[in-house]
Amino acid sequence: MQAREVIIAPLISEKSMAGTALQQYSFEVHRRATKTQIRQAIAEIFKVDVIKVNTVNVGGKQKNFARRGTRTSGMQPDWKKAIVTLKPGQKIELGGQNYFEQ
Repeated sequence: MQAREVIIAPLISEKSMAGTALQQYSFEVHRRATKTQIRQAIAEIFKVDVIKVNTVNVGGKQKNFARRGTRTSGMQPDWKKAIVTLKPGQKIELGGQNYFEQ
């Protein structure tokens, strides 16, 4: 699996922003990616040293939809989240901007 296939998107939320003070960054990753693959992908893409990787399998939520007068229900897909801890003094910037520290 290529590095760009392992890391899908960064997670920008209030909780993930609070983790940046501790050098922790959150990403949505491929469902079958291992901690080793995530560590190597982050190091390759962002040129940083990864100390620790924690992963969480997040279950999809059930949603109700109304379309043309009929109600249907469905499930959002399950996904995997990785919380990556970097070496002290290092940070990740996306597209020249540091979205994690605003």
